[in-house]
Amino acid sequence: MTSTLAPAPAGRTADPRGDGAPRRRTRVFALPEARWAAAATVLFLLALPLQLTGAPAWAWGPLYALAYAAGGWEPGWAGLQALREKTLDVDLLMVVAALGAAAIGQVMDGALLIVIFATSGALEALATARTADSVRGLLDLAPATATRIGADGDEALVAVESLSVGDVVLVRPGERVGADGRVLDGTSDVDQATITGEPLPVAKEKDDEVFAGTLNGTGALRVRVERDASDTVIARIVRMVEEASGTKAPTQLFIEKVEQRYSLGMVAATLAVFLVPLAVGASLNGSLLRAMTFMIVASPCAVVLATMPPLLSAIANAGRHGVLVKSAVVMERLGQVDAVALDKTGTLTEGTPQVTDVRPLSGSGVGEDELLMLAAAAEHPSEHPLARAVVEAARGRGLGLPVAEDFASTPGVGVTATVDGRAIAVGAPARLLDGAGGAAVADTTGGTGMAGGTPDAGSAPAASLLAAELEDGGRTAVLVTVDGVPVGALGIADRVRPEAAATVASLTSLTGTAPVLLTGDNPRAAARLAAEVGIDDVRAGLLPQHKVAAVRELEQAGRRVMVVGDGVNDAPALAAAHTGVAMGRAGSDLALETADAVIVRDELATVPAAISLSRRARALVVQNLVIAAVFITGLVVWDLAGSLPLPLGVAGHEGSTVIVGLNGLRLLREAAWRRAAE
Repeated sequence: MTSTLAPAPAGRTADPRGDGAPRRRTRVFALPEARWAAAATVLFLLALPLQLTGAPAWAWGPLYALAYAAGGWEPGWAGLQALREKTLDVDLLMVVAALGAAAIGQVMDGALLIVIFATSGALEALATARTADSVRGLLDLAPATATRIGADGDEALVAVESLSVGDVVLVRPGERVGADGRVLDGTSDVDQATITGEPLPVAKEKDDEVFAGTLNGTGALRVRVERDASDTVIARIVRMVEEASGTKAPTQLFIEKVEQRYSLGMVAATLAVFLVPLAVGASLNGSLLRAMTFMIVASPCAVVLATMPPLLSAIANAGRHGVLVKSAVVMERLGQVDAVALDKTGTLTEGTPQVTDVRPLSGSGVGEDELLMLAAAAEHPSEHPLARAVVEAARGRGLGLPVAEDFASTPGVGVTATVDGRAIAVGAPARLLDGAGGAAVADTTGGTGMAGGTPDAGSAPAASLLAAELEDGGRTAVLVTVDGVPVGALGIADRVRPEAAATVASLTSLTGTAPVLLTGDNPRAAARLAAEVGIDDVRAGLLPQHKVAAVRELEQAGRRVMVVGDGVNDAPALAAAHTGVAMGRAGSDLALETADAVIVRDELATVPAAISLSRRARALVVQNLVIAAVFITGLVVWDLAGSLPLPLGVAGHEGSTVIVGLNGLRLLREAAWRRAAE
């Protein structure tokens, strides 16, 4: 089963999203496969009750015939085209099997096979189309226009495609950056989670690099364009996903590989069973009956059912526990994984900043609750993610927030406000301790310097040491001053999921090697988290192409790599990996569509459980194949060496099919998931 990014058909909807980008989504019935499958299903459902209630054959026969035609013509035609290239396609075999069932009077069984097969093809076509939608929709993250500043200082709104390297563009607060480039002037905080996966906005100032599609904060930036629109990081992500999806080795179930060879052999053997006795003088009727019996008892139905019920049962069971596995092929591949690469933000962590430390300075006269209350009151009017984290922490402690007056925010520095008559400043320690940004807030403090002047000389060293201690622990330090005097600091970090360490240990046990951490976050934060969850191999500061290179490196070493991630920046690695798994709640559209499986409720512990369940399904497949082989061998020997009655051959064939089918359904039980989770 392959997944290629084909041109999108008509019938696309554009829904507004929170980021202002339209969502491209192919409608189900825009796909011809879906229309034919729906027609076949409706015709089958019309014919079935008529047949079961004893209506005459002329009432339900034509409906079944139309169902055969609607659901079977497309795979049948594809199979004939493959046959012209000397390949016996499974599609054609399924259609022939359905027609064969009709020929011996099992019209309903054949129609059901056609409906199931057509529906499966429609679902695969829909999954492929939705993946292509998400890849193309990624380009919508970058704005269609940008404000170009001419040599004379005039501003002009132009299409981003018309920008050239060296042009200067203005990015206003709240706008998306229109091109990859470097800041010439201005300071701001830029949310670049779509590119690097970093959970917090990054301060940008002169000479810093910015990327197209990232979201500017509260400051204005002048940016010199350094890459054409076709070569931005966003455009390269699109190309990498398309290339990875197109060049990924064609996947198919193990049994499909066996079935193709088996079916060829069965067709040849059936002809031999018919023609050889006929050539030596046997009667036509006897030879035909023996050949038909042979074809029935040797048909691969039980062999096919040996695989599908266990895998489908495993898919259903995993789905009940929040793991959406997109196909039987994926379920089979999950069990083959022997190396795991994990993203950091939104995967091992919850993806939202939270206050982890409230540290008042000794001798400041301020306690933990008061420190947090003052900081939250000053930050309350701000829209910065760190400000929201501080406010949420205060509310979590049940603290009342006084009204802040004279609020001011300086990008890259912090905020100031007057709370209960005191000048409060909250922001970056380095900027507050050296008095940076004082001019910007002089009017709100009644003096010069931020928050009423330069910090007290005695408390500044202690504040600097406290901030360094928090940052060395992988946290973002936020300093709080009152009337220019540092009184404490807050530590803010992206909280590790409670089950992360146990999941890493389980994955290590299942695969025989510890997972690799692949993240766009800074090395210090990555190292802290890795030490906390038990990962030794840490690769930080990675852009999407670097993550793909890391996956390729592991694959070249002979590993079958699973990548677990959630963001746009993870999508190329998800597509390139042996198996890609996306976190469902906060996952980007592109990651969710590109991944082979989705953790719907973001329960990281279900990842090793899904791998274990896949391995149990594979063990049942082997068990079923043994059962099917015993039945087929016994019936074939009986038919060739003796005289196997046709009804008994049909009973034996159907009996083996039922046995392997029921055996595969054992994985539907709740106990199967519990054993896998253990």
